[in-house]
Amino acid sequence: MVLAFLAIYVVWGSTYLVIRIAVHDIPPFLMAGLRFGIAGPMLLGYNQMVKGAKPTPIQWRNTAFVGTLMLVCGNGAVCWAEQRVPSGVTALLIATTPLWLLCYNWFGGEKKRPTVFQATGIVLGLIGLALLVLRTSSQSKLGAGVDLVGALTLIGGSFGWASGTMLARRVELPKSPWLANGMEMTCGGALMILIGLLLGEGSQIHFPTPLALGALAYLVVFGSLVALSAYAWLNTVTTPARLGTYAYVNPVVAILLGTFVGGEQFTLRAGLSMALILGAVVLLSIQRRAASPTATEPTVPLPSPEAACAEA
Repeated sequence: MVLAFLAIYVVWGSTYLVIRIAVHDIPPFLMAGLRFGIAGPMLLGYNQMVKGAKPTPIQWRNTAFVGTLMLVCGNGAVCWAEQRVPSGVTALLIATTPLWLLCYNWFGGEKKRPTVFQATGIVLGLIGLALLVLRTSSQSKLGAGVDLVGALTLIGGSFGWASGTMLARRVELPKSPWLANGMEMTCGGALMILIGLLLGEGSQIHFPTPLALGALAYLVVFGSLVALSAYAWLNTVTTPARLGTYAYVNPVVAILLGTFVGGEQFTLRAGLSMALILGAVVLLSIQRRAASPTATEPTVPLPSPEAACAEA
């Protein structure tokens, strides 16, 4: 169990920096498409050999929709935005996914108004986002804000991930989470490769460096297979509250790696934003933890960067 938690804490937290390394040489959508296009069929082959499961056409259709929202919109936004936004800041923005899940459930789900704790978490999260994204008019000790286009792309991607998560709770999917994830990765990977080719990324491909190839291999093996399998197993042996702690551990790991390994600048502005955003996620997680035993209260699933996503 300790090794499994280390996998979803450290490996998923490290994928943000590794993605930044990979997209330096490999165009973002083609890179993500290759990543999931390799990992997905591997999971499908494993399930076929071990369990012989045969998903129905309806399950393929549903996983294609979920994979589009979670992987193409969610992880695709991460890969594209990391050409403009530091990996640590990317992880912080993606950590707001529970906030969007709560808002999605409020306005489009079960129409449950947020409690005081949830409302406080929403306000803290929005303040943290504003502090992180808005630029100062002059150079100050807080430092300049992050790239606005990249930040908005990440916010849209996190909302897409939240929409896919909510959709997955309402449609028929295979009972095996590994089979469902393999189908989602296969469909999402194929679509991202198609998007990359339509965007002209094929002409941008040059022979990648060994570092970029190593980063892609790391994302396939450790980010998509090892960590995802650890997550699927932990989901059967531990409580949702304990499992959900990765949602606010991953950004800390990503920021530390980005600062000390990736050479990214960590400003006072980023530190204050991190405290506010992670505080908001903790508040939402605590409220979810308290509400989960009650059948009448909706549960808000925490984000999976790897599917994931991813999360990364």
